[in-house]
Amino acid sequence: MTERVVLAYSGGLDTSVAIGWIAEETGAEVIAVAVDVGQGGEDLDVIRKRALACGAVEAEVADAKDEFADEYCLPAIKANAMYMDRYPLVSALSRPAIVKHLVAAAQKHGATTVAHGCTGKGNDQVRFEAGIQALGPDLKCIAPVRDYAMTRDKAIAFCEAKQLPIATTKKSPYSIDQNVFGRAIETGFLEDIWNAPIEDIYEYTSNPAEPREADEVVISFKEGVPVAIDGRPVTVLQAIQQLNERAGAQGIGRIDMVEDRLVGIKSREVYEAPGAIALITAHQELENVTVERELARYKRQVEQRWGELVYDGLWFSPLKRALDGFIQEANQHVTGDIRMTLHAGRAVVTGRKSEQSLYDFNLATYDTGDTFDQSKAQGFIDIFALSAKIAAKRDLV
Repeated sequence: MTERVVLAYSGGLDTSVAIGWIAEETGAEVIAVAVDVGQGGEDLDVIRKRALACGAVEAEVADAKDEFADEYCLPAIKANAMYMDRYPLVSALSRPAIVKHLVAAAQKHGATTVAHGCTGKGNDQVRFEAGIQALGPDLKCIAPVRDYAMTRDKAIAFCEAKQLPIATTKKSPYSIDQNVFGRAIETGFLEDIWNAPIEDIYEYTSNPAEPREADEVVISFKEGVPVAIDGRPVTVLQAIQQLNERAGAQGIGRIDMVEDRLVGIKSREVYEAPGAIALITAHQELENVTVERELARYKRQVEQRWGELVYDGLWFSPLKRALDGFIQEANQHVTGDIRMTLHAGRAVVTGRKSEQSLYDFNLATYDTGDTFDQSKAQGFIDIFALSAKIAAKRDLV
C-alpha cells in the first residue's frame, strides 16, 4: 500500500509546490488539508481544486472560523493572554486549531505522516509538530522547507517545470500570517530593529494619528464570554469581527516588539490585533470588578504561564489543560458590561456595570454614608506589620 502524507495546505506557491515535491522525495500520495481560521483570501473551493490540480490525491477544506473563535480565541480572552505582556498569541492560537484537522484527516485517510511549510528557525514548526505528536503519537512529521531545502527559488523552478496552475509572482518582502484574531508581520526591512514600521504593512488597522471621531462601545460578558456589543447579541466570532472593524478603524491593536522565540533567538515582530486587544482590555477590567483579590492576584501568575505554554506550542499539554480548568473557574462571576472609548490607537474603559460586582459604593466612598469602620485600621496595621517590625529591631542592632 502506498504511503500517504497529509499536508497543511494554504493554496499559495510554497505549499502547492510541496505537493509534488513531497511525492517525488518520499514516493507518497499527498492529501491536502486547508483550514479557514479567518485569514481571508481565496474561496475554500478554489483552494481545494488547486490542490487537486497540483497533484493531491485528496483535498479537504474546513470552515473553522467559529471553532477557532470559540475553542481557541475565547480561552485566550478569558486568560487575558499576552505573551511578554504584549502579544495576544495571534499565530500561536491558530496552530493547534489547524493541527486538530490535520490529525483527523491523517486518521481518516490512513496517512502515516503530516507535513507543514515551516522553516527550521521559527516557533510554528514546534507548534505544529508538538501538537501532532500529542494528538497522533504514531504520526511522523516532515517540513519540506526545513528537511528538503525547498527554497523559494527551487519552488518557482519546480512550479514552472511541472506547469502547476499557480502564479509565481514576486514574493512580498514580508512574512505575513493572519487570522480573525490578528495579523503578524515580520522579515524584510523590519529585521533591522532600528527601522520604524511604515503604514503600508498594516491592513487590519488605520493610522491612529489621523483625526477622526471617537467610537464608544459597550461590551457585555457572561462568565467571561463576550455575548453582546452595544446590547445586540453576538457570537464570539462576531464579537471579534465587529471589534476588528471598529477598533481597527481607530488604529487600536498595533504592536511592535522584539520577542523571545522558543528556539532561543530574539525576533522583531509587528502585530495588529484590534479585536483581541479591545476584548482583552474589557475582560480585564470586568475581572477587576468581579474577581476576589487573592484569586485575581493568583490568576495573573496563571495567565503568564498559560500564555507561555500556548506560545511554546504546548496547547495539548497536561499543564495547559489543568490551567484551563482554573481559568474557567475564575471566570464564573465575570458577567456584566464594560463601556469603552475607542480613539487614537487606544481602548479606554470609561464605565463598568455588573450584578456580580464586588465593588461596594458605601465602603469605597469618602463622603457621607461611608460604612467602612476606620477605627479598626490601626489594629490591623499593627498586626499586619508585626513580623517586619520584629525583624527590623533585630537588623538594626
